Formats: sequence, C-alpha cells, structure tokens
Amino acid sequence: MTSPSDDIGSEDLRFMALALALGRRGLGRTWPNPAVGTVVVRDDGAGSVIVGRGWTQPGGRPHAETEALARAGDAARGATLYVTLEPCSHHGKTPPCADAIIKAGIGRVVSAMADPNPQVAGAGHWRMAENGVVVEVGIGADEARRDNAGHIRRMTDGRPQVILKLAMSADGKAGLRGRKPVQITGSAVRNRVHLMRATSDAVLTGIGTVLSDDPLLTCRLPGMADRSPVRIVLDRQLRLPLDSRLVATARAVPLWVVAGEGAPSDREQQLQARGVEVLRVGSPDGELSLHAAVKMLAQRGITRLMVEAGPIVSAAFVNADLVDEAVVFRSPKPIGPDGIDALEGLPLAALTKSPRLVMTGSETAQADTVEHFRRQEA
Repeated sequence: MTSPSDDIGSEDLRFMALALALGRRGLGRTWPNPAVGTVVVRDDGAGSVIVGRGWTQPGGRPHAETEALARAGDAARGATLYVTLEPCSHHGKTPPCADAIIKAGIGRVVSAMADPNPQVAGAGHWRMAENGVVVEVGIGADEARRDNAGHIRRMTDGRPQVILKLAMSADGKAGLRGRKPVQITGSAVRNRVHLMRATSDAVLTGIGTVLSDDPLLTCRLPGMADRSPVRIVLDRQLRLPLDSRLVATARAVPLWVVAGEGAPSDREQQLQARGVEVLRVGSPDGELSLHAAVKMLAQRGITRLMVEAGPIVSAAFVNADLVDEAVVFRSPKPIGPDGIDALEGLPLAALTKSPRLVMTGSETAQADTVEHFRRQEA
C-alpha cells in the first residue's frame, strides 16, 4: 500500500471528488452504515472512461462498491476503483467488499481513508494488496473525514456526531418571553434547515419545544418527504400530548421518545399504541443524562444527530461538550429586551467562542447570515 505523494494526479483528484459527491447522496439514509461513494474508471488508451458508479443504498446496503462493480460488469477488470472509505473486509449481512473488488479483477484502488470500524481498520486495504491490487490511501482524506464524521464518531466515541442548529435575532434572542415562538429567519434559512434534516439520521428536540410549537420535524422540501429523519423528543416524564402532530404522524415517520426511568408506564403504553417508541435512560438529579441518551442512540445505529431545540436543551448540549458541529442562523432584525437568550443561562460566546469549536465559514441566505462551526479534534 502507498500514501498519496505531493504530486497527486489531477484525474485522481477529479474522480475522488465525484466519489465523495456520490457518497453524500446517502447522508441521513444509510445508518447504521456510513454513506460511501465509489467510481470505477477504465483507460484502454483513449482516455479515462467512467464505467461504474455507486453509493450506499438506503438502509446501508447494498454497499457502494458492489453497486459500482455491478454497473461496470466485465469492464471492471484492470480498472481503477475510487472509494471514499476503506472497503469492508468482514462478513456481515453481505460478503466483504474487498473480496468483491478482488474477484472483479480491479487493478488499482484509490481509497480516501481507512475505516475506524475495528472489524475493518486496515484489513480491507491489506487483503486487496496481498491479492495483487495496487492500493493507494489518502487522496481526498480531509473531505472524506468530514463526510464520514458520524461514522467515525460512533466508532471512536460510541456516540453520534451532534450537529446543533440555532436560529437567533440580531441581538442573540431565540424567542419571546413566556417561550412564545416567533418567526426569526426567512424562507432561505427554512429551506436550509429542511436540508439539514434530510442529511441527518435523526433530529432531536425537547418536550418544551413540542409543547410550545407543536412541530413536525420532517423534511418538507419538494420531492424529499422520504428523506425525513427519525424524530426524537427528550421527555423525562412522558408529557408528550397524544394529539400532537408528532404523535399523529408516528406511523409514517419514526418517533422515539427518550424518557426517564421513572416515567409512568401507562403513558408509555398509550404512546406505544400510537406507534411511538419509548426509550428509557437514567435521570440523575431529576434530569435526563444526555451522555447516556446519545450513547443509546449510537447503539441503535444513529450516526448523525441534529439538535433542533429550544434554549434549554441547546445549552445543555453545549454544557455537556456534546456539540461537534453548529450552524448558527442570524437574522438582521432584533427581538428586543422581551426576548429570551438563544442559550439558556449561557452567553452565546460559550458556543461561538468555545476553544473546542472553530468557525469554518460564513455566508448569507437572503437577508440572514449563516455561520458554520466544527469541533477541533485533538
């Protein structure tokens, strides 16, 4: 196996960029598996030709590599395969992709990064190399790590990648006093939020937001209703109204409620009868343990968790150091002294000036501003 040299071919960069773009098609749809992209390229002397493309299918299988190889057919023999994550080497519900690549006669594999899954962890690369496949690792690695952040976090830390969404006024307010909702940002931001939901495995909110807003938390972009994530409500005492829009749609779009160990069992039965799944975690000091909750979600396969909640839950995630990415939407209009802070009991700087997070970009969405933050890994 080799690592990329300083003189990376422009074709390798171009085809890996395509594989990465294909992989992103699966974000939010492939859990518990990562969203991988693959391109098979053949050059018979007249220039490179793409003979196969693939990306991880909904539910996590078929894998991207087998999809691309099936499309390539006999043209895969002697070709180069570009893949955004190391091909698997273990028998799961499907045979190893590394074996499929060897059997197809692929001559060269360009892999963006090793898979942190301990069942793979380099074994896929080595298996191919030992069978005569030229393996190069590292081209597109930075972008692959960003795209696979949820899978990496689940493998290394036992929890999902947490993406916090905040919408606030020019003076840092998230709503009116008395927890009354108010429209803060414009239609462009609302579309961005729906897209964030579509690329997340699950979206989490608190019972306070449900009681005040009665949200749906689905993706309502045209043609993307099937991209709605699992909806999760933190609700220690199971106060979720049976006539809420979340409960009414629980059989169409999964709804999980995270409750405390002491929540009433009769209420759980009422929710379950309506298609709601109730999950229980410890609640020391009368509060749900966020660390226990996110680890439980990871055990159930969630890799990318969007937090779209009110100031209390948002601040709790910041306090617990569980925010890996944040998207802050700022309106140019103030709410005034009657507004409530975006983070309950915390200055906004606890997020935007945190030593654990770095701003990675800022852009405009009509009249609003969008700021992106990401955790600085050790």
